[in-house]
Amino acid sequence: MSEHIDVAAIFGENVFNDTVMKARLPKNTYKNFRAALAGTRKLTMEDADVIAHEMKEWAIEKGATHYTHWFQPLTGSTAEKHDAFISAPQPDGKVLLQFSGKELIESEPDASSFPSGGLRATFEARGYTAWDITSPAFVRDSSTGPILCIPTAFCSYTGEALDQKTPLLRSMDALNTQALRIVRLFGNTEAKKVTPSVGAEQEYFIIDRDKYLKRKDLIYSGRTLFGAMPPKGQELDDHYFGIIRERIGAYMKDLNEELWKLGVHAKTQHNEVAPGQHELAPVYAECNIATDNNQLTMEVMKKVAYRHNLACLLHEKPFAGVNGSGKHNNWSLTTDNGVNLLDPGKTPHDNIQFLLVLGAVLKAVDTHADLLRLSASDVGNDQRLGAQEAPPAIISVFLGDQLEDVVEQLIDKGNATSSLPSGTLDIGASALPNVNRDATDRNRTSPFAFTGNKFEFRMVGSSDSIAPANVVLNTSVAQAFKEIADELEAASDFDTAVHDMIKKLFTEHQRIIFNGNGYTEEWEKEAERRGLPNLHCMVDAIPALTTEKAIKLFTSFNVYSETELRSRSEIKYETYSKHTNIEAKAMINIASKLIIPAVISYTTELAESVTAVKEAGADASIQADLLNEVTAKLKDMKAALDQLRADDVKAATITDVAEQARFFHDTVSVDMAALRKPADELEMIVDKEFWPFPSYGDMLFEV
Repeated sequence: MSEHIDVAAIFGENVFNDTVMKARLPKNTYKNFRAALAGTRKLTMEDADVIAHEMKEWAIEKGATHYTHWFQPLTGSTAEKHDAFISAPQPDGKVLLQFSGKELIESEPDASSFPSGGLRATFEARGYTAWDITSPAFVRDSSTGPILCIPTAFCSYTGEALDQKTPLLRSMDALNTQALRIVRLFGNTEAKKVTPSVGAEQEYFIIDRDKYLKRKDLIYSGRTLFGAMPPKGQELDDHYFGIIRERIGAYMKDLNEELWKLGVHAKTQHNEVAPGQHELAPVYAECNIATDNNQLTMEVMKKVAYRHNLACLLHEKPFAGVNGSGKHNNWSLTTDNGVNLLDPGKTPHDNIQFLLVLGAVLKAVDTHADLLRLSASDVGNDQRLGAQEAPPAIISVFLGDQLEDVVEQLIDKGNATSSLPSGTLDIGASALPNVNRDATDRNRTSPFAFTGNKFEFRMVGSSDSIAPANVVLNTSVAQAFKEIADELEAASDFDTAVHDMIKKLFTEHQRIIFNGNGYTEEWEKEAERRGLPNLHCMVDAIPALTTEKAIKLFTSFNVYSETELRSRSEIKYETYSKHTNIEAKAMINIASKLIIPAVISYTTELAESVTAVKEAGADASIQADLLNEVTAKLKDMKAALDQLRADDVKAATITDVAEQARFFHDTVSVDMAALRKPADELEMIVDKEFWPFPSYGDMLFEV
């Protein structure tokens, strides 16, 4: 029997949350902090000093000796610099432990070595982190000991955002302002805030660490650049929701415990479709806290895996031929007095506020489909999107039968008078109860699906921050709300105006609705007929960030300046080129130093076998045929290797970032696929004793 875990007792024990603050802070300081949190006043330095002192004392009780401003630069991961609580030396040789309000509120990390897209020259090093008071501090155990982590934003010396969090917080402010205008139109005067709530389902692979360390491609790039499929993959559908293996179960148990202590609402765990693949899903949280929690989840996943001599793979497609990993971003809007603006109720046809909000989301997604596609673009996700387990690259919205019927009634008849019922399902066995059946099925091929009282954006990659996707969602919906509110607030007859507005929204943006199979060629042709963008890869999507439409959207709501947008465009091109270059160089290294020498050793043994068999007077034709086959494939592999090496060198001479990224996509990536083909074919022929690293079967099934 495993030891009992008192979840209620340990949950949030390492978080400086509201309960801790209320218990430790003076009443007036706590009151002032809550007012700052609500946005009704600024936090004074006096209050910050008191909070910092109590935070330090609490962290020291947890064993912490250092603190860090924990932030999310544009590298795809988090960053931190640790400072001890110790002060300057004292006359008696002792040391004081201090932590001031100024140290809590801001820090000055070197900004020169983080991606800036040309915003900062290398010699211009100064940058600032600023405390995000809405996201609680926490103590995280690490190899250096417990660390007090303070979630922060990160900006340059001149004020430009150099991180994921700053634009996210700006977009939440924009959405709140415009959403409050909508709820006021419907008589809700109690709500003071509308917040996007997010739940990010995290998919991941787990393999044995000893095998991981023998795979240079996984170490360098996060995915297998070579590898033939094993005899069994996911075709039997027996891994999905299957019994969790003992070693994985022990890992999940420790992972949950770590996350619960950090206040992360880890709720659901199960095996995913591919062998070796799993999923963790949390309870919903406010958008920026959900983003912090997801970054923390990925960090803890890797740390706990290391303790179990396992490796956690967060790449979107670590293994070719089986399902890749995504991060389904479940997004909804909730007022602070408990109203979910995306809850249709039992009769959505007469829920006017819901229909208006639904129309606004359709407008936002249709208008900015290119930006939404870009928000889910990264190098790893290019390997996944459009495959059998992931949405296609075309943005569309799945509403389901019930809501699509309501939309069609409004468009065709001008009025919706009914909603398709949900009802119950009689399974047919007397011992089984009737099941409440939803009015709408689910659609796994839709990139943006309505799932009851939220939208599920399924395109986000497993290794990505969810911040960019939510920045686009929040800002584009804020724009739709603003345009709607501008018109309705000026209307003399609100009831007629809102009815006409809903019909107009559904009519003008009906093209974005698609309830069918998003994987078919027919849908790709239909989407083209409808005029929907089909951005196949990251390089195709990046220009969406700097269109006139995008610049107007983000600058009008102060989410990004035009300078920040152009810098991010440059960073994305550079990131694509750098990642692909690393993969290309890794392939060259592995092919040259591991695979080709191994195959030569095998052919040498084959040749010796042919000679020996002939000398014995027996038929050596089988050995000779095998030798010829292996030699031919080795020749193909060497030719492909030479081509990849030449084109990778050529790529380095291209100075324009967009042109270089395009060359890496159109030429270098094609060379990489050409090199992999004969190598994977050789893996299926060469004696396993000669093959220089673990196979797919070794990694996916031997944990």
